[in-house]
Amino acid sequence: QVQLVESGGGLVQPGGSLRLSCAASGFVFSNYEMSWYRQAPGKERELVAVISPGTNSADFVRGRFTITRDNAKKTVTLQMNNLKPEDTAVYYCRARATMSRNEYWGQGTQVTVSS
Repeated sequence: QVQLVESGGGLVQPGGSLRLSCAASGFVFSNYEMSWYRQAPGKERELVAVISPGTNSADFVRGRFTITRDNAKKTVTLQMNNLKPEDTAVYYCRARATMSRNEYWGQGTQVTVSS
């Protein structure tokens, strides 16, 4: 059974930091591109960061964020610094196979940036 379970969301003040984690199971994690998306109320889901299967260097990341992966632990993390109210959204973890059309999504974790 495929699972992507996000954790680490919550309420943080502007300028603060959060670290999101996504724990994967049920598929060969090291074969999948991993990414984080977010969706704010009334807005479309947008890409936040993406990292390839065989590297720990991000292919894309929005300015104040860092994405890393641990293939041994089957986790991907998103470090978010200097958070702003406009970062408020539900953050989703996504896995995309590089050799097939398989794609999986987590259930999302809420991040709220407010004073």
